[in-house]
Amino acid sequence: MNPEVNPKAYPLADATLSKTILDLVQQASNYKQLRKGANEATKTLNRGISEFIVMAADAEPLEIILHLPLLCEDKNVPYVFVRSKQALGRACGVSRPVIATSITIKEGSQLKPQIQSTQMAIERLLV
Repeated sequence: MNPEVNPKAYPLADATLSKTILDLVQQASNYKQLRKGANEATKTLNRGISEFIVMAADAEPLEIILHLPLLCEDKNVPYVFVRSKQALGRACGVSRPVIATSITIKEGSQLKPQIQSTQMAIERLLV
C-alpha cells in the first residue's frame, strides 16, 4: 500500500482492477449509464438504480464521499475506490476531476456482462 492513500479509502482497487473499472466507466459514459459526482451518485443509490459506485481515494477531504460506502452497504450495492480523481474524471469523459461516479442500471444493457464481472471482482475485495 502506498502511504499517501487514506486508509479510509477501502476497498482500494489495484492497478489491474482500476484499469478494468475505468474502462467500464468510460463505456458506461458512452452508453449513458453513468452519473458523475457525489450528489448524483447518492441519488442513484437512493433511487435503487446503481449497479456499483466508484470513488476516488484522493478526494480532499475524503469525508465528502464517505457517506457513500455506508449507503452502498445499506442498499447492497458494491463500491470501490480508485487512486485518482483525475483518472476517474478522464474515464467519465470530462476534463475535471471526478470524486464519485455511479454506473446505473439499464434494461437490456450491452454492458451487463462487464458490469457483472466487475461487481464480482469488487465484492471479492470486500471479504
